Amino acid sequence: MSQPLRVGNASGFYGDRFSAMREMLEGGPLDVLTGDYLAELTMLILGRGKLKDPDAGYATTFLRQMEECLGLAVERGVSIVANAGGLNPRGLAERLRELAGRLGLEVRVAHVEGDDLLARAEELGFGHERYGAPLTANAYLGAWGIAECLRDGADVVVTGRVTDASLVVGPAAAHFGWGRDAWDALAGATVAGHVLECGTQATGGNYAFFEEIYNVKAPGFPVAEIHADGSSVITKHNGTGGAVTVETITAQLLYEIGGPSYAGPDVTTHFDTIELAQDGPDRVRISGVRGTAPPPTTKVCLNHLGGHRNEMTFVLTGLGIEAKADLAKAQMEAAFGGAAPSRVEWTLLGAAKPDPATQGEATALLRCAVLDPDPEKVGRAFSGAAVELALAGYPGFTMTAPPGKASPYGVYTPAFVPNEAVEHVAVTHDGRRVPIPPPPATIDTPNGDGAVEAGEPVDSRLTVRAPLGRVAGARSGDKGGDANIGVWARTNDQWRWLEPFLSVERLKELLPETRGLVVRRYVLPNLRAVNFVVEGLLQEGVSASTRFDPQGKALGEWLRSRLVDIPEAVL
Repeated sequence: MSQPLRVGNASGFYGDRFSAMREMLEGGPLDVLTGDYLAELTMLILGRGKLKDPDAGYATTFLRQMEECLGLAVERGVSIVANAGGLNPRGLAERLRELAGRLGLEVRVAHVEGDDLLARAEELGFGHERYGAPLTANAYLGAWGIAECLRDGADVVVTGRVTDASLVVGPAAAHFGWGRDAWDALAGATVAGHVLECGTQATGGNYAFFEEIYNVKAPGFPVAEIHADGSSVITKHNGTGGAVTVETITAQLLYEIGGPSYAGPDVTTHFDTIELAQDGPDRVRISGVRGTAPPPTTKVCLNHLGGHRNEMTFVLTGLGIEAKADLAKAQMEAAFGGAAPSRVEWTLLGAAKPDPATQGEATALLRCAVLDPDPEKVGRAFSGAAVELALAGYPGFTMTAPPGKASPYGVYTPAFVPNEAVEHVAVTHDGRRVPIPPPPATIDTPNGDGAVEAGEPVDSRLTVRAPLGRVAGARSGDKGGDANIGVWARTNDQWRWLEPFLSVERLKELLPETRGLVVRRYVLPNLRAVNFVVEGLLQEGVSASTRFDPQGKALGEWLRSRLVDIPEAVL
């Protein structure tokens, strides 16, 4: 077998470990180093920044990392591919050329553009009935602009909004010379890209069974060794923290997905065909992935300015916690009078223990989050009203923070446009503009529930009341206003029990906050997993959500803590 392409990751979000780029370049051999800096919320943040400064709009952290590490990348012969261009990939490419000149380095910098559809928002019908024209409108481009730049000799490629996996698929397609219709190979690389995109989540970060691999050393960032057929081995540099196991990879594969047919701009990847196998210490092989043509439409991330938000948190101590909470709510509602914010959400967090030995054990928190188009209504008028209760409220009144001003929030919505409507362009290091045509074939992607026939039933006559997390791991996250909760079993016997047990009805019973919402369930038997998508749980997206956990990151851990009747045979 020919030498694999070694692709590492040094960023899973805008704000990830700054030192990761140097750690990855110094820690072991690499051919390509990628960085994912963009989330739906990040596009909003960059959009607000660009309103103040038209030359802004890119991830400045990446530029500072490159100032420290560009020379090292050149010395090691490592190509850099990152979506840090955000809303201004051309501007970031220019800054990188200036940086290379200052450092005395010969570096060929290319960029990919065409994702920004804001100027065509009216033409494409992106207006919102409540919020008007969008602040940002970016299509999820695929991998072929990146591949074109690399084939043309670029050392650094920066993009705007591409799919997260494209950062890995593009280099692999360029390196192995894959055709646009090499569906299985493209799907395999997409899976590797999905594993790498969130950095250390693949190597033990946010892992349900963290006690099994816990150490103080920060988890190493992941590396994918990609082969010509699209299969890969996920690993990490020697001596770094964390672990790479079938279960850490399973957890990341379940992160922020929907049904088994994972539609992207280059390929539809069938997650129910993924095969995982331990390939030695800190090495997991991914194989068997099947792909088909992508859908005829391209997803677009829209962010609208939705209004303003604020929150205050009351500290409740000792006896009568619920009565104190009720008094605080009633007093605040009276203070609002006829000018209450358009959305007010109260959340009681924690409970006081009986006979508490510390003040912390005696304490619960009452959080009040508010949204309104009018910044005055949710600014000092709101936070000041809360503080004015200090000597007139419940006994022991205190708050976690002083009064503050309102802050703007954004509303995320997805849109879809025909593939032909997007002008995907690779701008090579010497300034040539190479149009990237739409995919050569498309299919409408079915997204059934992936149901499978159950195997031999598990003996359920003797059961133990225990947390679901005794036998199942979970990882959850946000998909705009929807949340996903992926749950996997640790053994085959546990899977034979879990798959029929954890139905949509059971999920709604265990997580009452999902009742009244549409919940879709998908089965991934190769991963011994079920995935739930809860529509609308996160309201209008992360920035606009008044939930205490606006990105749904902890939903899986809440589910794992619920008590259920588990057969003794699988414990």
